[in-house]
Amino acid sequence: MNTTMKKQPSLLFCILMDILGAGSFTLPVVGEFLDLVWAPLSAFIFLLTFGVKKGTAGSIFNFVEEILPGTDIIPTFTIMWFWQYFSEKKNTENMKKNKPYQVTITR
Repeated sequence: MNTTMKKQPSLLFCILMDILGAGSFTLPVVGEFLDLVWAPLSAFIFLLTFGVKKGTAGSIFNFVEEILPGTDIIPTFTIMWFWQYFSEKKNTENMKKNKPYQVTITR
């Protein structure tokens, strides 16, 4: 059984990435052109941060969210952090409930 778990990225990192992505709102007109560079970079960082298994669909969503005008406000990194955090917490609780039976052999 493989018990290796990918380390959860920090919530602060995810919030900072979302703030950086939403920064184009502060630069009218120019900001939307900056999104052409930021969208693929952000999607790639998203994929590296959350891994291929969970990050692929999220990175595609992140790319679309960053490239479309007016949607930069969606905090995709932070949403994924919470989703991953609570799904891992739920999995951990389920593993504790479903402990394998312990067999004791006495002579």
